[in-house]
Amino acid sequence: MPESFTTHFVGPQPRLACEVIGGGPPVVFLHGVGGNKTNWRRQLHALSCDFTAIAWDARGYGESDDYEGPLHFSDFGNDLIRLLDHFAIERAHLVGLSMGARILMEVAARELDRVATLTLADCFYGFESALSPEKQDEYVELRERPLREGKTFADLAPRLIESLVSPDCAAAIREELRQSILALRPESYLKTLRASVGYEQSAHLHELDRPTQLIFGELDLLTPPSIGKEMVELLPDARLDVLADAAHLSNLEQPDAFNQVLHRFLDEHRTLAGYRSS
Repeated sequence: MPESFTTHFVGPQPRLACEVIGGGPPVVFLHGVGGNKTNWRRQLHALSCDFTAIAWDARGYGESDDYEGPLHFSDFGNDLIRLLDHFAIERAHLVGLSMGARILMEVAARELDRVATLTLADCFYGFESALSPEKQDEYVELRERPLREGKTFADLAPRLIESLVSPDCAAAIREELRQSILALRPESYLKTLRASVGYEQSAHLHELDRPTQLIFGELDLLTPPSIGKEMVELLPDARLDVLADAAHLSNLEQPDAFNQVLHRFLDEHRTLAGYRSS
């Protein structure tokens, strides 16, 4: 198995940083609102013998550039398309967690021909349709208001971590998550939160006619498995796996179980993804 990642930068501005490893059909990973590309390293290593695994930093995150002006949620989808074009990918297996999954649902609704399969983990499909008013208030209260009041990400980290992982989450994973939170940039993070509040894809799920793997943590309080059960009914070709002893960041808390589900699913559909012929 390859042991190191290659970092690529995708232009034009804002440049997108991504880590690439392995060879074979392309699989692209999109992180959550409080994460970055390093959150997927266990998945990238696990797939690298059989697939080309690519994980990005979304605009305003990690090693990717900041950007001027407001953010429209569709900007993330446009960025994903230019990443696929950069690597001459015709169709990719697409994997997203939380915000990353929401990006995939939005871009698939308008660029379905670029999608081989979807893996959607620990996510909701509409801010108002999938989250109760209490959960909507909690989502914003926990993240935006403290920053507006002058708190730092170091101040926010303990409460955020508790909301995202299970009570028995390993200390090393908690620390990894804390470092991801500390790496966030306040203005880009706030732009993303504001763009997320208006997110709604419930009317389009029936159009996403691609094999879809749903993965939810059984202890996820933000996006519980009940949302996954709703999505199975709304998507044309979806299956659901619920991971024991995992909360919202199921790929970090239970990487072996997550990787087993993902690898099995991708192996079944590996030939659907590929590159453009020269």
